[in-house]
Amino acid sequence: MIDDIKKRALHRTSILEGQLRGIARMIESEEYCMDILTQTRAVQRSLESLNRLLLENHLRTHVAHMFEHGGEQGDQAVDELLKAFDFDRK
Repeated sequence: MIDDIKKRALHRTSILEGQLRGIARMIESEEYCMDILTQTRAVQRSLESLNRLLLENHLRTHVAHMFEHGGEQGDQAVDELLKAFDFDRK
């Protein structure tokens, strides 16, 4: 994994852990549902941010390597990207 991306991804997972613990506390204390929903949406945005980092790393490392070698590896890279974007629908 690219060092900078790894550092940012780990930071993002730490943030997500804190957000999820906060949501659990909100549920335990029976806070206002809309406030909890606001926080769960923030978690979803954080997960999307993590997904972007992971996809960026995959594109810059594995996919680039696979396309360099072409043939079946290139086809596999295309299949993986379709799956990543949920376009494979198999």
